[in-house]
Amino acid sequence: MSGKQRTLDRIDLTILDTLQKDGRISNVELAKKVNLSPSPCLDRVRRLEDEGYVKRYGAVLNAEKLNIPMSAFIQVTLDRTKAEVFNDFRDEVVNIKEVAECHMVAGGFDYLLKLRVTDMNNYRDALGKVVELPGVSQTHTYIVIEKVKEDLGLPIV
Repeated sequence: MSGKQRTLDRIDLTILDTLQKDGRISNVELAKKVNLSPSPCLDRVRRLEDEGYVKRYGAVLNAEKLNIPMSAFIQVTLDRTKAEVFNDFRDEVVNIKEVAECHMVAGGFDYLLKLRVTDMNNYRDALGKVVELPGVSQTHTYIVIEKVKEDLGLPIV
């Protein structure tokens, strides 16, 4: 990533918004969309990538078709609020494949985990792994019944 970061203009923001909605768009199509010729458009995309605005490209997979239809959120409270406990937990939680996301949070508990699981048996196995993590003293689980809105990207334009 470059050291100096400049302010993004409307074209940069439109490029980023378009890429997050369709990472497979061709440079020619993207250039037309932002009213640039292909070469300057590609230069901007590369600069945005180099400056770290684009973290990665990927596909959004259909969890139901891949037999991973269930989501659950688990609140995790640790037994002590010491750096070593947080570090040990963080080092181990990343190894549980069912944990899709892990966020340290402020409030009445320490971490919020998002799990993606195939069924209740898979959830129970994953929960067993979570409760055995270093420092875990308490968990509360919320099983997702209906996904009302999923992450559609950043609201930048």
